[in-house]
Amino acid sequence: MLSQPTFIPVGTQATVKSLTSEDLKTIGVEIFFCNTYHLYLRPGDQVIRRLGGLHKFTHWNGKIITDSGGFQVFSLNQERGIIGKLSKISDNGVEFTSHIDGSKHFFTPEKSIQIQHNLAADYLVAFDDCAPYPAKKEDVREALGRTHRWALRSLAEHQKLNRKLHQNLKLYGVIQGGCFKDLRQESAKFICDQNFDGIAIGGISVGESKEKMRQVVDWILPTILKTKKPIHLLGVGEIDDLFHFFGQGITSMDCTLPTRLGRAGYALSRQAGFKFKISNLRLKSDSAPLDPDCHCYVCQNYSRAYIHHLFKAQELLSYRLLTYHNLSFMINLQNQIRKALKNGTFLQLKREWLGC
Repeated sequence: MLSQPTFIPVGTQATVKSLTSEDLKTIGVEIFFCNTYHLYLRPGDQVIRRLGGLHKFTHWNGKIITDSGGFQVFSLNQERGIIGKLSKISDNGVEFTSHIDGSKHFFTPEKSIQIQHNLAADYLVAFDDCAPYPAKKEDVREALGRTHRWALRSLAEHQKLNRKLHQNLKLYGVIQGGCFKDLRQESAKFICDQNFDGIAIGGISVGESKEKMRQVVDWILPTILKTKKPIHLLGVGEIDDLFHFFGQGITSMDCTLPTRLGRAGYALSRQAGFKFKISNLRLKSDSAPLDPDCHCYVCQNYSRAYIHHLFKAQELLSYRLLTYHNLSFMINLQNQIRKALKNGTFLQLKREWLGC
C-alpha cells in the first residue's frame, strides 16, 4: 500500500492525457488513477481483461488505482439534468444512462468490484452513494446508510474474487456524510471498523468551499489515523492542498489539475502565483523556460515563446508540453514535501511556498 505522501494524476480513459507511460516514468509518477465508469463503457472491462488487465493494456509497470464508478454514475446524469428520470437508485444499485450512446446500465456494489477486478488495478475503491451538494440532512443520511451497506457488499465481493482469482488486490472503503459533522464521524467510525486495506474520503470536492472541505477532514482525521492505514483524499490536489493535507497525515490525493490546466494553456510556476497563461502576449518573444526553477525535459529544451506560438496556433504539441511540465512540477513538489516531512523541515518548506 501507499506509505508516503503521493500525488496521483488522473488517467480517466487509461491515459494521463497527452502523455505516454514512458513520460510518466521519466517524470517520476508512481501511480495513476483510472475511471471504472468510463472504461466499463469503452472499451469495456472484459476487453481489457482479455488483453491482460490495465497494466498490459497501458504498457505501465507502475501502480494503478481505479475508482468505483459511483461518482460518475451520479454526477454525469446530474450534469445532463436526468437524475431521477433515467437514473434509478435503490438499495440494490443504480440504473443509469450511458453518456456515450444513451444505453441503459445497472451498477451494484458487486458489479463495480467485478469490473475493477477485470481491470486488475493494484488498488480499488468500494462502491458508494455520493450525495449531491447542497442536500438536506435526511437525504445525506439516506445516502450514507446506502454507502455503508454497499461498503460491506463491496468488501465481501472483493474478498471472494481475490480468493477465486488468486489475486491480492487492495480495497479502499469510502467515508461519506456530506458537510454534517455527526454523519461524517459516524461514517468514519463505520468504515474504519471494517477490514478495508485503506480509507478514502469522498464527497469533499463536490461543491464545497475549501474551508468547509478542510473542516470535514478535521472532523474525521483523528479516527482514521488510529487505523494506521493509507488515507486517500478523492478528487483533491491543488498546491496548497498538498501542504495542508500531507502535513496532516493524508497519504495520497488525486487531481486533474496539471492536465486540465495544461489543456487550458496554463503553466505551473512557483514564481508566478503558481500558474500563468501561456497565451499572454508578453511571452511571444520570451526565450526563458516555463519555470526557471524546473529541470523537467520541457523546461530544459523549450522556450515560453515556442510554446506560446504552439498554443496560439492550436498545435497539439502545446498541450503535451504544458501537461508534461505541469505534472513534473507537481511530482517535484510531492518529493520536496516527502523529504521535508522526513527531515523535520516541513513547516519551513510550507512557509517558503505559501508564505504562512
